[in-house]
Amino acid sequence: LAARVLLPGSALALLILVLTLLFGRAWCGWLCPLGTLLDLVPSPRPAARRALPETWRRAKHFLWLTLLVAALLGNLTLLVLDPLTLVIRTFGAAFWPALERMVTAAEVAAYALPPMRPAVEALDRFLRPAVFPVETSLYRAPVLYTLALAAVLALNGLAPRFWCRYLCPLGGLLGLVSKIGLVRREVTSACTRCGACARICPTGTVRPDRDFASDPAECTMCLECQEACPYDAIRFPARPAPAPMEACDPDRRTALAALGVAVLGVALFRSDRAARRPLIRPPGARENNLEARCVRCGLCVRACPTGAIQPALLEGGLESLWTPVLIPRLGYCDYSCNACGQVCPVEAIPPLPLEEKRRAVLGRAYIDRNRCIPWADHRPCIVCEEMCPVPEKAIVLEEATVTDAAGQPVTVQQPRVVEERCIGCGICEYKCPVSGEAAIRVFPVEG
Repeated sequence: LAARVLLPGSALALLILVLTLLFGRAWCGWLCPLGTLLDLVPSPRPAARRALPETWRRAKHFLWLTLLVAALLGNLTLLVLDPLTLVIRTFGAAFWPALERMVTAAEVAAYALPPMRPAVEALDRFLRPAVFPVETSLYRAPVLYTLALAAVLALNGLAPRFWCRYLCPLGGLLGLVSKIGLVRREVTSACTRCGACARICPTGTVRPDRDFASDPAECTMCLECQEACPYDAIRFPARPAPAPMEACDPDRRTALAALGVAVLGVALFRSDRAARRPLIRPPGARENNLEARCVRCGLCVRACPTGAIQPALLEGGLESLWTPVLIPRLGYCDYSCNACGQVCPVEAIPPLPLEEKRRAVLGRAYIDRNRCIPWADHRPCIVCEEMCPVPEKAIVLEEATVTDAAGQPVTVQQPRVVEERCIGCGICEYKCPVSGEAAIRVFPVEG
């Protein structure tokens, strides 16, 4: 919606909608990875649960309506709340790197024992680069992503699947579609009002005061009530008639509030564009209107073999939150790699052929002569020129006769960037031996 483009990946979204029209919120009950995690987290027993207001369920409708309006205005910042991207981003930028470090530590410890070395070497060849990167990657703010997911899971302490009941924007949208779903839960005359179904329902939608009926918008089709019923009184027949609206469903006030918040929020997010720090984007992404396409899933972060792609924090404003940026001091854009474009599910990073990707300009390198070893200290260093992957070399060396610290004339090779050849891959900055801030840095190309 934000980019006004229909992508092949949209077929998955349409498939989920068709599934919902047939079987209600079956996605939430059977396929959603976050829902699976929530089912594994303990929650209070029925007797210990506090009764929460039913109107709280309207919050998820407010969120998806706000997201929808913001998307129509070209902003996808609220997709950080999408359950799929929430899980993928956390596992890709926090849990998976942590697992890789634990495996590496175990390999190092085992390799110290000579009899174990052949097995360790074989395991390492199997794992890298197929499972883990060849070089250990560093990711920014992994604790932030972990805390975001942990907060969602911790809400289960208030009620089972609290996120699904009250906050999930995708669940809210699918719930509204479920109102006209074909298959829905039904209680037969065999019911004895024992209450087993109400006690076990993970979303609390079984209503004892309504003969244990449930709202199709809240039922996740998990079938737990059917399994728990001792009298086989619960069925899931096909009913083509729409279900009635409930007090917690979105109304006109919710829609107007979402419209106002979305318009105001997008305006505020864009009000500081002139003051934002420009960001280095993955190949082709800057020209591809990345912010209006990126769903913040983090798959490109996980796919980057050098760790160059990192989720943006606040350096590009809230509108760029968790979109991919290149941080050359942490990694470089490999000249022989186009993995980020291949894994992006929405083509926010375009799937460029390798030859075209090699010509994509990400930024320009600039030398700080006050920090560069040959320029400032008059000592030999040609690392940046050696590392430059461009065939005709974007960094050239020029001989100069200078005076060293002892007052003697010496000849050194001083690097110079040929701007029209530089693609901004960042390997020069990554490999620069100067401690702290590199003596050669890549800056984004304006425009």
